[in-house]
Amino acid sequence: MTAPPVERDERTTAVENAGYRWSYLVLSFGLLAIVAVRSLSRGEQPWDLLALLFLGGVVNTVYQGTRQVISRGWVVLSAVTLIAAALLAALMVMLRH
Repeated sequence: MTAPPVERDERTTAVENAGYRWSYLVLSFGLLAIVAVRSLSRGEQPWDLLALLFLGGVVNTVYQGTRQVISRGWVVLSAVTLIAAALLAALMVMLRH
């Protein structure tokens, strides 16, 4: 008697997760490109798209946080990135005026 074929294994899950990662990256950088075009060439306010991009990251962080898979290094790196972004934004505002 032969065993039934395995439909899902670790490789399938890894490939699916890699596909989700690539999709998220394409959507994120695509939204950032659209935001840049809107604000720089058309002079429009891109806050709706920036909020959508930010919300995507928040959903992922909350999901991983509730499942307790966020490491201490990730939290430190996120905090450093947030501080660096705030300082860069403040510098850009000061140079613009």
